[in-house]
Parts: sequence; C-alpha cells; structure tokens
Amino acid sequence: MRQGPWPDAAEDRALLARVGRQDRQAFRTLVDRHLGAIVILARRMLKDEAEAEDIAQEALLRLWRSGETLELGPYGLRPWLRRVTSNLCLDRIRQSRRTVVTDEVPEIEEAPTQMANLEEQDLARRVGEAMAALPERQRRALTLFHHEGLSQAEVGEVLGVSDEAVESLLARARRALRVSLEKDWKGLLQSDA
Repeated sequence: MRQGPWPDAAEDRALLARVGRQDRQAFRTLVDRHLGAIVILARRMLKDEAEAEDIAQEALLRLWRSGETLELGPYGLRPWLRRVTSNLCLDRIRQSRRTVVTDEVPEIEEAPTQMANLEEQDLARRVGEAMAALPERQRRALTLFHHEGLSQAEVGEVLGVSDEAVESLLARARRALRVSLEKDWKGLLQSDA
C-alpha cells in the first residue's frame, strides 16, 4: 500500500489552479489523467456504459465549475473525483428505483369490484335501517357491546341495568336483526359457499 501523498498531487494542485482561471489545456490534462478511473468506477456502480459516461462527464463538469474553490488533500484530485462520481451514481440509482420506464403495458387482470362495493353499501344501508328500527335500549346495548367493545357488565353500568338485563337486551336485538335481515344473511351464506 502506498504511503504518503499521491505522486501527482502537487501537479494536480497546479493544474487545478489553472483550471480555476479557465485554462482549457490544464483541464484537458486533468481529464486525460482521471477520466478512465472515474468511468470505471461509474461502470462498476451502474453496470451501464452509457450511464457511466454520462456520470463521468457530470463529475468533470463539476470539476470545471469548482476548480477555483476546490481544496485538495495529500492525495490530489483523485479522492474528490471518486466521491463526486460515487455520489452521482448513487443519485442515479435512487432515481431509477423511483422511475421505471417500460414500453410494455402490464397484462394484470383485476377482478371488477364495482358491483361488490355497491352490494356492500346496500347491505350496510339495510343493516343501518334494521338497527334504527330496534327499540332504543336494544340498539344502545348492541352498539356498546359489539361496536364499542364494552363488556356486558360495562354496558349494564352505562345503561343502569343488571348484567342479566343486558344479556336479554342483546338476545332480543340479535333476534330482531336476524328476522329483519333474513334474506341478506341467506345471500351472504350462499355467496360464501
């Protein structure tokens, strides 16, 4: 493993100072020196030659724009270019995960659900009507027990009646609903079979 500064680091710094003054020849020299390495890095990350070349061009364009303000460490320009190239590749990978372009239309069959939704709405309406037709104490007992999740003892406390009275209210309410919704229950049982 190499110890100390990169051999071309001092030359990279001098060239970069010239790039900061818009020296095209200095920029060409840096491109010739580093282009191959960043294309290889981008190709490894993206596994696509055209994308790798695009990323390398973008990294070099950033070098051209940042030349004046860029400060290099002991290893010269290479670590900065690798970091910029890696970040650009990661951005491209994230972007491609969000957007998938295809020429093919998916052939996924989906069952129609409009009729089922209408039937569910109709059933919910009829259950609501049947509940509304119950005597108030039966309706409240049923709602507190089944929809609010209270125990029979808790329903009794809310209604001010005994546990046995709640049991009786629930039994009568269920019987009345069964009679009101008999056709619906039979239809549901047949559709499940």
